[in-house]
Amino acid sequence: MSRPKLIVFDLDYTLWPFWVDTHVTGPFRKNKNNSIVDASGKKIKCYPEVPDVLQKLKNDGYILGIASRTEWPEGAKKLIQLFDWENYFIYKEIYPGRKTTHFERMHKASGIDYSEMLFFDDEQRNILDLKRVGVTSILVPDGVNKQIIEEALQNFKTS
Repeated sequence: MSRPKLIVFDLDYTLWPFWVDTHVTGPFRKNKNNSIVDASGKKIKCYPEVPDVLQKLKNDGYILGIASRTEWPEGAKKLIQLFDWENYFIYKEIYPGRKTTHFERMHKASGIDYSEMLFFDDEQRNILDLKRVGVTSILVPDGVNKQIIEEALQNFKTS
């Protein structure tokens, strides 16, 4: 069975259940209970299975990346740091614009062909843009979980 050489995730409504540039307010920090909170003290959480999914993919030797078109890249990067996710992601393309630009930069930096990439996102427009350039793209309606990842890996290049 073929496996992707690069697995890329969107952030908003894919790894966490909010838009970082709209629904939470910086600065972000960890409180005394080690919970991540925003400026108002509101707890910030990712989708429940995301930490285990990222750890398993890293343990299984996958190269991981982020492609986010957020209007607030600094906030997204701070949350990645606070979630202790920096060591998971080799490629981080976090800025406004089309996802095709994000992937073009990852392709150039990695030398990995689009056909060897797997992408997860909650927005149909991004899925369609990337399918057009040859990236296997999976629509994630309610955040990443173990089942979605396992099915995507099993189906990679078999369809």
